Amino acid sequence: MRLMWKSVDKMRCFRKRSMLPFLGFLLTFLLVFNLYLDDGYVLEADKRQLGEALIHPPNSERYVHTFRDLFNFSGTINVTYRYLAGFPLPRKKYLTIGLSSVKRKKGNYLLETIKSIFDQSSYEELKEIVVVVHLADFDLVWCENLVQEITRKFAHHIIAGRLLVIQAPEEYYPSLDGLKRNYNDPEDRVRFRSKQNVDYAFLLNFCTNLSHFYMMLEDDVRCSRNFLTALKKVITSREGSYWVMLEFSKLGYIGKLYHSRDLPRLAHFLLMFYQEMPCDWLLIHFRGLLAQKDVIRFKPSLFQHMGYYSSYKGAENKLKDDDFEEDSIDIPDNPPASLYTNINVFENYDATKAYSSIADEYFWGKPPCTGDFFIIIFNKSTKISRIKIVTGTEDRQNDILHHGALEVGQKSVETKQGRQCTSYITLGEFKVGSIEVYNVDHKIGFDIECVRIVITASQKEWLIIRTISLWTTQPVSQLKK
Repeated sequence: MRLMWKSVDKMRCFRKRSMLPFLGFLLTFLLVFNLYLDDGYVLEADKRQLGEALIHPPNSERYVHTFRDLFNFSGTINVTYRYLAGFPLPRKKYLTIGLSSVKRKKGNYLLETIKSIFDQSSYEELKEIVVVVHLADFDLVWCENLVQEITRKFAHHIIAGRLLVIQAPEEYYPSLDGLKRNYNDPEDRVRFRSKQNVDYAFLLNFCTNLSHFYMMLEDDVRCSRNFLTALKKVITSREGSYWVMLEFSKLGYIGKLYHSRDLPRLAHFLLMFYQEMPCDWLLIHFRGLLAQKDVIRFKPSLFQHMGYYSSYKGAENKLKDDDFEEDSIDIPDNPPASLYTNINVFENYDATKAYSSIADEYFWGKPPCTGDFFIIIFNKSTKISRIKIVTGTEDRQNDILHHGALEVGQKSVETKQGRQCTSYITLGEFKVGSIEVYNVDHKIGFDIECVRIVITASQKEWLIIRTISLWTTQPVSQLKK
């Protein structure tokens, strides 16, 4: 745990402070946390529906609760939400997209973000998503004016049950005065990030039962085209493996995907430690406590930060994700397969990492010789439309495949070295460390069982295979829902 705090200290150049009391509290909390929560636990919010389908005026009643009242012995967070626009449908969707928004001193990007979500989704994809916007500002006049704009621009999505606007009343919030000054942050900064943690917790709490998966976005984001189809590809590829959080952007609290069943735990976690640190730091600890040690981030990124001014005091924030691509439909399928190579592997940079879509993973081997190979053997024969292989990295540009050929094979048999194909056709030669072949299914007359890279001349340099990308001819409609 001490290493985790060292990594946090490196992220910000603030004076270190003793965290031993917090660590003691963290361990105590975890013991209680595990007593009350298990995988089957479902957090039920008391969601009160008010009146009309489109706009529901804020209720003037005042509910007086202390922070301690938010937790009863069953672990339930009792929050009476205000429905400002829309209402949830009884059928669970595939994905909930959550946004929390407050009034900014400069700029407002919420409407553009909502528009991007809907515009970048196909008609079929729209059937599988619900967007929940938590207007978390205590200025009710601002909220009412913004709800009117949202309703005017997105009325058909609200009526269809694809868009909800909610608010957790101020009375449910803990005290935001006299908070801990961790990391020597100024008082107003501590107040801002502590309230933001509670904003997110209430949003997560509301969204628990709306869908099977949950995606957190910020309110100043634009999306890749057909991002839901890309998400489905990734989720399907991860079947059978354990994960808590998948990341589709390297910035902030953008593009973080969870199982909806984990939202109750995350909501509790953010509320318990709301004044300790920013939400994106808390997420690192939450992921680790649920036994996902490493970041699982995918490229290309599906979401891009587009705002120029932060929601904190209107400060400039021009961060951009350089892994973002506008057209996510171009993300490869990489069907299930086994991978083999006779090239000497360096440390743990094994063959499977070249086939992974996880960012910063690749195969790294010692200098290959003529006749060495790298083979992908599919679990079942597959129609492939396109193959793209890239070797080397930006910081190791000489570790490319200087001389090699790309082959596809059929008629696989079992051998002492594993399953192998007995018949191959050459598709092309590597040029400057890369190869890309289109219309593969039109160039060959069989379903592919193997893809093989063959080294055609020895080299002194080591070999990095950065990415192996395969596109199948499977229709998008056949992707698992």
